[in-house]
Amino acid sequence: MNASRSQSPPFIYYRNYHGMSPAIVLEVQTHYKEEELLESPEFQKGVKHLCERGITKVPRKYILPALDRPISPKKDGATSFKLPIIDFAQLQGPDRIHALKSLSKACEEYGFFQLINHGIARQSILDMIEAGRKFFELSFEERSKYMSKDVRAPVRYGTSFNQNKDRVFCWRDFLKLDCHPLSDVLPYWPSSPTELRQAAVNYSKETKFLYLMVVGAILESLGLAETTKDIDENDGDDHIIKKFQDGSQLLVVNCYPSCPEPDLTLGIPPHSDYGFLTLLLQDEVTGLQIQHQGRWVTVEPIPNSFVINVGDHLEIFSNGRYRSVLHRVLVNPLRSRISIASLHSLPFGSMVRPSPKLINDANPRRYKDTDFASFIEYIASHEHRSKNFLDSRRLT
Repeated sequence: MNASRSQSPPFIYYRNYHGMSPAIVLEVQTHYKEEELLESPEFQKGVKHLCERGITKVPRKYILPALDRPISPKKDGATSFKLPIIDFAQLQGPDRIHALKSLSKACEEYGFFQLINHGIARQSILDMIEAGRKFFELSFEERSKYMSKDVRAPVRYGTSFNQNKDRVFCWRDFLKLDCHPLSDVLPYWPSSPTELRQAAVNYSKETKFLYLMVVGAILESLGLAETTKDIDENDGDDHIIKKFQDGSQLLVVNCYPSCPEPDLTLGIPPHSDYGFLTLLLQDEVTGLQIQHQGRWVTVEPIPNSFVINVGDHLEIFSNGRYRSVLHRVLVNPLRSRISIASLHSLPFGSMVRPSPKLINDANPRRYKDTDFASFIEYIASHEHRSKNFLDSRRLT
């Protein structure tokens, strides 16, 4: 509650009702109660909790400045946007060279692509989506057992983007599961719903394998398939792919409840992903937008496909040849939305730097060395805005 309202005695509000119709009084009282709610610590408990309390307006804590609010695709005249489609089966077959060229073009020009024929069993995907949905259907008391503001926690239920620093919250709750090494982190994962652990174990293993296959193709598309020392010059002759096999993996189940005023807020604000690659599984509800040629365009979900995007670490590693791209999430007035992101990168202790083979006189080194410790420290102390972490790693 703002200072002027908190200092005003209660009778002022009742006096202001004089002469109002009962309907207007009810509306004012309802608005006042909702303002009390949004100004209280309740928003730290998550959007789902607020919605379960029966709000009918977007609380002020979630309302973006006018210039940052989304424009409805209908009002903007925007049409659905088709990302480049990469056929995973072609990457494994005689058309691999052609598929690699398409992959390189997608990473250079879009920073995103849709992967089809990926080989992950449909049932594994459905089980993961259903388990994630059931977690958010648990009581707040059960969900809150895993609530933490510690960004290093092996399991974390939270809200917004960075609830420690966000001045304006976004319309999103999440469950983050550290997936590496599984044997160490599994005991910390939620035990409810009962099917969540097994579904997440199966899904994390399958997406990790798929990621390794895709990242191998990306290295080949960069001309680095035979490189052995591109990650850390002190690593001896270990093959580069070994670094990715031992790399980090974070599974993020996102919940975007239906929103009474979707034009005032966002599910996630514009950002780029920090890692090497993200494999995103969407449900049938649209919401993902990417920035392409200066416009926000909506990505239509393709059934049984993954949206894969370049992360900041890959932009650094490729010395800017492949670029991470800003993306955001819209919310829906009628339907809740679930998405599952599998974020992959190098081991937490690794240093990420531009590949020496991609640096020359025509393309000088563009980024500083960076590591996860720097990233964790940065996000813990800054409000996330656009690509501000990556911008802090650029060489002038």
